Amino acid sequence: MHASANARVVVEVAVDSLAGARAAATAGADRLELCASLGEGGVTPSRGLLDAVRAAVRVPVFAMIRPRRGDFLYSADEFAVMLRDVRHARDGGADGIVSGVLRADGQIDEERMRELIAAAAPLPFTCHRAFDLCADPDRALDALRRLGAARVLTSGQAASASAGAVAIARHVANAGTGLVVMAGSGVRPDNVRALVAATGVREVHLSAAIDLPSAMTFRRDGVPMGPRPPADEYGHRATDGHVVAALVRALIPPPRNG
Repeated sequence: MHASANARVVVEVAVDSLAGARAAATAGADRLELCASLGEGGVTPSRGLLDAVRAAVRVPVFAMIRPRRGDFLYSADEFAVMLRDVRHARDGGADGIVSGVLRADGQIDEERMRELIAAAAPLPFTCHRAFDLCADPDRALDALRRLGAARVLTSGQAASASAGAVAIARHVANAGTGLVVMAGSGVRPDNVRALVAATGVREVHLSAAIDLPSAMTFRRDGVPMGPRPPADEYGHRATDGHVVAALVRALIPPPRNG
């Protein structure tokens, strides 16, 4: 059942490192989505990272299961790996699973999603923003509800949750009592209250990532580590606990007069 209007909004933070997990949990995150390579939208984290994060934080940790960047149409081999990864995450202490699979026509792949949700049981299952790439989001929402997904992360099929607020509000209204709609993408301390008010969501998602410079004093130019090297190959992204803490504070209801 959806929370009442006075209930505290749940804050989920996507992290891809042990340091990021600690920073987000210390700053007041209610739940972590654990990934690798957040700069590519997040892929499946290693078992070692899951073990380390589970030992370091007390908040729930949901594991992303995504074998690669790009679309959500997977080969038989890729899907077989996903099933293995779901079971490893479940047995390795994850508190929930985050994943999603589409068909070539842009519909939810109900057969494969059913297998993933069954493999994750009894853990709750979140459909990630593959939902935002569906050809028919309303039909996809119905499918997720039938399949028994616990929640869906969405920007309302827009570049940011604020831009997709009207669609997110519709999804909240249509989701019923068994499926939580969580708003994500571009959620920041300065817009989260307006987003919650406009959509009625009771959960929000953010990465709170910042660019950090490398501490390397020796740098060899002209040796890229991939076919599409970043602008600063010596820098990296990290979770900013200050952003998480500011967003948590922004969600605290103002005191009532009298």
